[in-house]
Amino acid sequence: MKHIRNFCIIAHIDHGKSTLADRLLEYTNTVSGKDLQAQVLDDMDLERERGITIKSHAIQMNYKYKGEEFVLNLIDTPGHVDFSYEVSRSIAACEGALLIVDASQGIQAQTISNLYMAIDNNLEIIPVVNKVDLESAKPEEVEDQIVDLLGCDHSDIIRASGKTGIGVEDILNAIVERVPAPTGDPDAPLQALIFDSVFNPFRGIIAYFKIINGRIRKGDFVKFVNTGKQYNAEEIGVLKLDLAPCAELSAGNVGYIISGIKTSREVKVGDTITHVGNPCDKAIEGFQEVKPMVFAGVYPIETEDFENLRASLEKLQLNDASLTFQPESSVALGFGFRCGFLGLLHMEIVQERLGREFDMDVITTVPNVSYFVYDKKGNKVEVHNPSGLPDPTLIDHIEEPYIRASIISTTDFIGPIMTLCLGKRGELVKQEFISGNRVELIFDMPLGEIVIDFYDKLKSISKGYASFDYHIHDFRESKLVKLDILLNGESVDALSTLTHVDNSVSFGRRMCEKLKELIPRQQFDIAIQAAIGAKIIARETIKAVRKDVTAKCYGGDISRKRKLLEKQKKGKKRMKQIGSVEVPQKAFLAVLKLD
Repeated sequence: MKHIRNFCIIAHIDHGKSTLADRLLEYTNTVSGKDLQAQVLDDMDLERERGITIKSHAIQMNYKYKGEEFVLNLIDTPGHVDFSYEVSRSIAACEGALLIVDASQGIQAQTISNLYMAIDNNLEIIPVVNKVDLESAKPEEVEDQIVDLLGCDHSDIIRASGKTGIGVEDILNAIVERVPAPTGDPDAPLQALIFDSVFNPFRGIIAYFKIINGRIRKGDFVKFVNTGKQYNAEEIGVLKLDLAPCAELSAGNVGYIISGIKTSREVKVGDTITHVGNPCDKAIEGFQEVKPMVFAGVYPIETEDFENLRASLEKLQLNDASLTFQPESSVALGFGFRCGFLGLLHMEIVQERLGREFDMDVITTVPNVSYFVYDKKGNKVEVHNPSGLPDPTLIDHIEEPYIRASIISTTDFIGPIMTLCLGKRGELVKQEFISGNRVELIFDMPLGEIVIDFYDKLKSISKGYASFDYHIHDFRESKLVKLDILLNGESVDALSTLTHVDNSVSFGRRMCEKLKELIPRQQFDIAIQAAIGAKIIARETIKAVRKDVTAKCYGGDISRKRKLLEKQKKGKKRMKQIGSVEVPQKAFLAVLKLD
């Protein structure tokens, strides 16, 4: 065990984690020849196209240090705030972390939040300043920031470049010297933590685990503590670039188990594996339950695909434990699922993965957050979407979730950022200067205001410099109203939203204007109305497509033309009674891009 090191790489988005991981794999000859490509560990097409890491990836390297062979288990993690749950699970399977900071950008919000997560789990932190080869690099300044943040010495910080390979050997030596070997008793009863899983259509579910105590051999009869199910370990092994089978794994190691599990409900991330014959006393403390931030309805385009969609979501949930879903139905869209996501990027990625990996065409409704509704008798109900609201006459008050947001930026952008946050009903809690011209703004803001376009706006007004991180703070009473969208007097429940009284009129008006552009013209007039309760606050009309029926009358009495127009009008009226308005998918997403 003293030759095993488990470590992960944490950083803000785009600070060069995956590139540095490539260099480590290349240096230790884990990956060579034709396998060597940029971002080796990002194996999804989606990750390569967007240049972001979505999944954390585990891989084992062998490294010779002072004549001794060491086994290094590396877990590369995502940097985006929407995938922070992946990071928390990776940290639980490690004893050390490489904290990577971009030499040209310095410390960002996600760097700090991931660092606190690692410190809470007592990980040994190795600070690395990456991209020192860039012309815009300011390594001395960034090192000062790290010293202020961590309280370490300048000599502890390693300068590196993932692109050119500077400092890679120093990083590997530091991992061996500074990261503690895993603690655990190889002779105790087996106790292993599942930190990830993936569905393979030929072999069933493959679960990745870290052994805390004991050892596991091929063919052992094991049980999963949480679900109580028992299996034979048909194959166990370690994670190289592909799965590498082996006969036995003992405490401290990271590996995988295949036991022919077919149903995805039987594997839970955070579960404990133990032997049936000699079980451990208690399960390992799993991860904190994931708290979805954004809710949206996901519906199949064809109603008969409902069961396929359920199966696809279950398989996706195996690989992405932060996705939650439950069945729901909508008048406009039929049967579907109410899904909880960690943010808008997460929602977009899930939708994209459903399309690519499972060939599921889905419609996603407008995202919103969950509210607590109190009725006049004092009962409290949690409401996830506006159609679940009780009758307005019965509601006493509604509480909405507030977040504590930390925004780190340069001083040049304080004005526009404050204007943006205050416009989203934010309250400034405090403002701190971190170092030089960098400032941290702490705001309390309603989550409902930021789920749609806040992050994009923040990035554009700060020219990409501001970084943003948040956590749920509390629930507060707010004056919220349900805004309904009516098409020809029929309410479309998938487009209704809960919004603050002050924003409701302008929001309703913008919504009607946008829908007027997006809904195609029919053979009859379509009235688009925004309503709060029975009060109509905005209206637009899409005019009917008409044939020029008076074209054949030239000259003559006006009554002849009027007769033809009246006849056409009657036909249009009859058509309106039987015609239905098709709302295109673009209209549901239009709400996200109202500005």
